[in-house]
Amino acid sequence: MTKQSNPLSPDQLFGQFFRDVQLGHVFTDSKTFVDSVPKSSPAEVIALYDTEKTKPDFDLETFIRTNFRVPEKVASNYVSDTSVSTAEHINRLWDRLTRQADTPEMGGSRIALPFPYIVPGGRFREIFYWDSYFTMLGLQESLETTPNSLELIQGMVDNFAYLIDRFGFIPNGNRTYFLSRSQPPYFSLMVKLLAAIEGHDVLTKYLPQLKREYDFWMAGKSLIPDGQNLHQRVVKIDTQTYLNRYWDNTPTPRPEAYRQEIELTDEAKEMGVKPEVLYMHIRAACESGWDFSSRWFSDPNSMALIHTADFVPVDLNCLLYDLELTLQDATSQTDDSTTPDDFESLSTRRKQAIQQLFWNDETGFFHDYDAVTKQQTPYLTLAGVFPLFFNIATSEQAARVHERLKDDFLQAGGWVTTLERSSQQWDWPNGWAPLQWIVYRGLQNYGFQETANEGRDRWLALNDKVFKATGKMMEKYNVVDASLTTGGGEYPNQDGFGWTNGVYLRLLKDTKPI
Repeated sequence: MTKQSNPLSPDQLFGQFFRDVQLGHVFTDSKTFVDSVPKSSPAEVIALYDTEKTKPDFDLETFIRTNFRVPEKVASNYVSDTSVSTAEHINRLWDRLTRQADTPEMGGSRIALPFPYIVPGGRFREIFYWDSYFTMLGLQESLETTPNSLELIQGMVDNFAYLIDRFGFIPNGNRTYFLSRSQPPYFSLMVKLLAAIEGHDVLTKYLPQLKREYDFWMAGKSLIPDGQNLHQRVVKIDTQTYLNRYWDNTPTPRPEAYRQEIELTDEAKEMGVKPEVLYMHIRAACESGWDFSSRWFSDPNSMALIHTADFVPVDLNCLLYDLELTLQDATSQTDDSTTPDDFESLSTRRKQAIQQLFWNDETGFFHDYDAVTKQQTPYLTLAGVFPLFFNIATSEQAARVHERLKDDFLQAGGWVTTLERSSQQWDWPNGWAPLQWIVYRGLQNYGFQETANEGRDRWLALNDKVFKATGKMMEKYNVVDASLTTGGGEYPNQDGFGWTNGVYLRLLKDTKPI
């Protein structure tokens, strides 16, 4: 499929009208308007707005609700039966979180996908890239109880392949306002999950898309200017070694968080940060999936000092190591002009760099690396467990990470995301389902089963407790004090919730005797 030009996002389509809505506090959540669908063409809506807004009785919210289809939260009216088990509740909820193949919407921000898919839930009414892998873990466990689970897994992989074919990469989600960034690259893990069900030939089927995914992340490699070490998503470590960062070159506020970022601009200017630089680093953090965390800040209490694109993240480079291994495996089965040896040498160099660049012998943990200051960042986060998940760490490194996890990260309800107590949602005291899975499997890989089980059991118990009390599966949880709700972030905690459901079912499987 030939790459097509990108459709316009709501800020581009509606111009001043968009800005008036987002700065007018019409909706408490800036995402509501960008997900709304006009009932006529954008040009007609703008013309009508320009006429109507001068009238003395004009009301902006009434105008929007008259001329747009305003979305509701996913499964917002669903009444849970808390008398059933959490697992049964999840299996009943899959249908509520499923969207059928899309029909294109004139003027809407949703990018139509050709196959059914699972959305996270709540305000998240579209497919999200890295969420979907963890959702698939649960669908894989639901193959016997949910008849269309395999169809959904296959459809979601095919939807991501479609997005790669159309745009050259997998966007953050299927929205026009996500088309400048991706998310943590889990496509290779999705393909391998499907291959575990359908057979090894799945790898060769998706080899073209796996290669294009890799090409997207490595696109800046040949363009790094002399004397510099950063370009697009590529970081030059030495003449033979290239690693990666998160990046987005769109120097404007995100449409789905327009008001908040405009308001943050004044604070940033006072600190000497240019608006376009602020927006770039914010968008890069959104590509990381960790939006937001003190992990990305110079000062853990000031988002205006975010500088995500300066960092070489340990978790991203572990994911790309896995993509290189998958490409090595897939090309070994074909007559592809790229040989397995090419990807073997790339993955070997990346593995060596991960062990050396990110490892801190003093803290006994893996840290991110600041490519501008050329030193490790000080923060301890669960991103440092990814080398265990992908079997990159040495046994000595894994043993020290294990001790640090037990001593500092294990809390009453599972693994806390970072040790920094900030106002951001990807920090203490919050725990997130995908990271519970990464830690669990990472510890398993190195034989620390008892600790893995302890974290697993505490997380499942917390999920059960909250479900019985609220009838909900949450986006994130307070793992430090289960009597309190989660905090931080630019929106309230969401229920649904795709990746929590998936990880719950997958972890629950391992509590049962074989």
